[in-house]
Amino acid sequence: MTSFSIPLDPLASQEKNCALAGQPCRIWIRQLSTGLYLDLWMNEQRMLSGCLCLDRVEMIRNPASPFPGTLMFVDQQGTQDPTFDGLGSRFLLTFTESPNV
Repeated sequence: MTSFSIPLDPLASQEKNCALAGQPCRIWIRQLSTGLYLDLWMNEQRMLSGCLCLDRVEMIRNPASPFPGTLMFVDQQGTQDPTFDGLGSRFLLTFTESPNV
């Protein structure tokens, strides 16, 4: 099972392109007054839209999803929900590939 952090910058809004389990993905993260939100596309198909980012909570919770793993934020200094100013250092976006991929 492969697990790694997706590099992010401490910016209030950013879009990243990356490969997850060999699939082209696009991630859009934005800080709003109510929290940090994430949208995710895999192969240009929307997987998530406006997902509130919480500490150690899987973003894709549907077992029937075609997404090949789990995606979650992890606070490296405690259990606070992520904010943009700690992205890439305190708050890591982690991907863990599903064992059946």
